[in-house]
Amino acid sequence: MPPVAALGSPVETERTATPEATADPDLPWITIVHDDPVNLMSYVTYVFESYFGFPEPEANRLMLDVHHKGRAVVSSGTREEMERDVQAMHGYGLWATLRQDR
Repeated sequence: MPPVAALGSPVETERTATPEATADPDLPWITIVHDDPVNLMSYVTYVFESYFGFPEPEANRLMLDVHHKGRAVVSSGTREEMERDVQAMHGYGLWATLRQDR
């Protein structure tokens, strides 16, 4: 089971296997939401709709990716933007990480 992030805790960043991925400042960063045994699927869909503004079909598709595949990429952008999104997901009680895209 993944560690539960406390409010105000530092943002967890996934480690990448290739050093080149973190060395390229032109690559965007991504926010990944991971499956957990606590949150209802309807709640995850609600979070994706309310925070990210996804239409219901897209929010539902992403929620199903989280549920069936174990995770889904929900946003991409600068590191600062993704840190903000990860903190927001933690605030909603979801497990999220960020990493630089490959």
